[in-house]
Formats: sequence, structure tokens, C-alpha cells
Amino acid sequence: MRVLVFTLCAVIAFGCIHAAADVWQPSPGHAQIPIWPRTPPDDKPMPGPESVWTGHSLVAGRPYRAILDVSLPTMTIYAPKGKNTGAAVVVLPGGGFEALAIDLEGTEVCDWLTAKGITCVLLKYRVPSEPYDPKCDCRPDGGLVTSTRSLEDVQRTMGLVRLRAKEWHIDPHKVGVLGFSAGGYLAAEISTKYRQRLYAAVDAADKESARPDFAVLVYPGHLARGRTDNTTLNPNVPVTPETPPAFLVQAEDDTTDGVNQSLAYYMALKKAGVPVEMHLYATGGHAFGLRRTALPITGWPRLVETWLHTIGMLWE
Repeated sequence: MRVLVFTLCAVIAFGCIHAAADVWQPSPGHAQIPIWPRTPPDDKPMPGPESVWTGHSLVAGRPYRAILDVSLPTMTIYAPKGKNTGAAVVVLPGGGFEALAIDLEGTEVCDWLTAKGITCVLLKYRVPSEPYDPKCDCRPDGGLVTSTRSLEDVQRTMGLVRLRAKEWHIDPHKVGVLGFSAGGYLAAEISTKYRQRLYAAVDAADKESARPDFAVLVYPGHLARGRTDNTTLNPNVPVTPETPPAFLVQAEDDTTDGVNQSLAYYMALKKAGVPVEMHLYATGGHAFGLRRTALPITGWPRLVETWLHTIGMLWE
């Protein structure tokens, strides 16, 4: 996933998407909140201005939208509908660290979560970033690559959510993450790299814990060491017994990242004694989001709801 690749197409390389005239905005009543008061740390020039793209290929009969060249990360808060459970989820869309599938793996996820009484925090993190490259195993200097700027944005967001938990009617002990594809890798990174901020503290938010209380990883990428060693966990995700509980879902016919991504993380969690639940389906491919099809894999959100009850994050 060096470019925005769903199983349907490689977005840039094969011209499978076209530019939209507008810049992405959340639905009315939901404002984007900048997560950095000034220039973000480790700021780098983007290839171009932020823009929204629409895919020609369809997912469950509908197109998807993606955001490119995010230099100013934001979070958008979606309050729960009806009864508030106190739980909150920071949603991390995927897109190969080149773009963000903002509706398929973002706003549509928030629609589901808020309907279940969960506050949704949709993070528009910086892309392109520098992910671990499973096609290489290493970079020229011999070290593994990590998604520094994107992870900085996630760390910052976790602190902000807990700082403003009372204002947003959130239980600070029930804040989780849910990531898709590259966002799934970020969910694992923040689950294992929460103790030390990658940037100098900005304000009180950076004194709050960045550790998620739970993590949901949907067809995650970059978690295996590489294509020549695809059963060992990427060392940039150092699992310990303090890593939060995780829920994993993936299809065996996922040819974009491959099922070994989830298996590597699952085995590391089990070895460390961390509660983990994994659902592996025969078919489903990659980047199906929450859109319903005839395939059993699209029932995964209901399994997540049951799991959240099981680990004490939700109640009847």
C-alpha cells in the first residue's frame, strides 16, 4: 500500500479516482477542530494542497471519497444519538498512508458508533506519511520505517479527548481506537507507543494518557515484519502485557495486506497475555468498510458491539 490502494484499484498509479472541486467538510453541525495550536511537529511540505478525490470503482455499489495531502490535521466530534454510554472511539481511516478514505472508513463508521451511544472522534491525520514498508523489510540505512507524523497526530488526539472528556460527556477510562488498513496499523502503534510522546509537550493535553482502553483493527496493514518474514511482528509495534485489549477482523482473500498482518499481532498479544479476539473470514477482500453485502464478513460491527460489552466498555 505505497499509494492509496484498495482491492479495487491503485488510486494514483492507475488513475482510478478523479479530483473533486471541493475540500472535505463534515456534515452540518460538526466542526473540524485543529489538533495543533501552531505548526505541527516534524512538519514537511506536501505534494500539493489538500483535496478530495472520488473513486470510479464502487464499494457495495457506491463510490468512496479520499482526502489527499493533509498538512493540518483535525478531529471532528460526533456526539452519540440517544443514550450516551460514555464510551468514545477515535476513528483512523486507512489509505496506505497516502490518503484517507474519509467516508468509507470514517464518517460511515461514526454513523454506526453514534447510533450505539458512542462518541466518535474522526481523526484527519497527516498524509502522506512514512509507513513501515512490507515490500522491503528495511530502508537503505538498515532501520525500519515508522509513521512518525501520523502517530504524533494520534497521540495528540488521545490526550485532547481525555482533557475534554467532561465537556464532551466521555468517560476518560473508556476511550478506544478503531482503525482500517493503514489506520489499523496506527491503532496498533498507539496501543504500544503511548508512554512517550514523539514531540515536545504543547499543553495540558499532552500530560493526559495516550493509551487506548481498547483497539479495533479492521484489515490492518504493516504489522508483519515483511514479505520475506511475514509471521513475525513488526518491531515498531512492541507488544507488552500493558497493551490494551484488541479486536481483529480480516479476510483470508485479502491480497492487499494479507491475513498474516492480523495473525502476527494476534500471536504477539496472546504471548503477552493481552485479551484479544480475532475473526477471520474466508472471503471479503480488503477495504469493505461497514457497507453491507451478501458476504458474512460485513456483519463484523455486531461482533464488535458484543465484544465491547464483554470487556466492560458498553452495557445494556
